[in-house]
Amino acid sequence: MPFAERTGVTGETQPRRYLWTDAFAVCNFLALDRATGEGRYRDLALELVDSVHRVLGRHRADDARTGWISGLSELEGRAHPTRGGLRIGKPLPERQPHEPFDERLEWERDGQYFHYLTKWMHALDRVARATGNALYNQWARELAEVAFGAFGAASSTPPRLHWKMSIDLSRPLVRRWGSTIIGRNAMPPLRGRARAREPRTRPWLRSWRQVR
Repeated sequence: MPFAERTGVTGETQPRRYLWTDAFAVCNFLALDRATGEGRYRDLALELVDSVHRVLGRHRADDARTGWISGLSELEGRAHPTRGGLRIGKPLPERQPHEPFDERLEWERDGQYFHYLTKWMHALDRVARATGNALYNQWARELAEVAFGAFGAASSTPPRLHWKMSIDLSRPLVRRWGSTIIGRNAMPPLRGRARAREPRTRPWLRSWRQVR
């Protein structure tokens, strides 16, 4: 599979992860599994999920910070890899607080995008459905909870979202406000599972209903 080999899902190539592309790739692998009945495609989907979490759930190699971007311990981070969100996977480090904003350069800088995170929530939910393993849906809901809170969806009237946040979700990198409509495709299936499995997730679900 060229994509898997080229981006380091398989083989000896150093993993090169980009959240948006990888979310689509997970769904495509699952579709190939359904169409062909060849379990190797589902295995590739699961390996890709693990690779995304190991790479984009942790600080960059060129960052002075190390470990999981959530700040969790190594053991806890492996159990909850999405609890701090996931990096975009851009080639350049994120803009530092003292650096001036450069709109052209910002496109190449790392950080977190809400719409990328919702695409990954969807991918995780599809994996949960395909495998029957509820852990993937738990990771999706944990990602939804942290993303919704960090991007400021409930902090304005009407609720809006920052376009781009820092890797640790502590500050906006692009203060331009975006519409909450970008999360609507991902939220409905997560809502149903949250009600059924984890009452503690209901506060962010109630907040989300305010923007629908």
